[in-house]
Amino acid sequence: MYKIEIGIAKDNIIVNKSYKFGLRKVKLYIFLKKNKVERALLIQLLKSGTSVGANVEEAVGGQSGADFVHKIDIAYKEAREVNY
Repeated sequence: MYKIEIGIAKDNIIVNKSYKFGLRKVKLYIFLKKNKVERALLIQLLKSGTSVGANVEEAVGGQSGADFVHKIDIAYKEAREVNY
């Protein structure tokens, strides 16, 4: 139904999985929106769900090891937020 597979880094499992995670959250958002779930919850789910991959991408392009660790930590926190 929704095939957005452009840009997956097949050689980097974290980038790949976080990208697919974000796609699943977008699909979940669309499904829940059709079922009239509270808008504020949907927006938060979409923001935090897609933020995981965005922060992983920033980490990969980090300027230093410390920058990489910081961005990965943010991605982890966003994933925990989605889980909640």
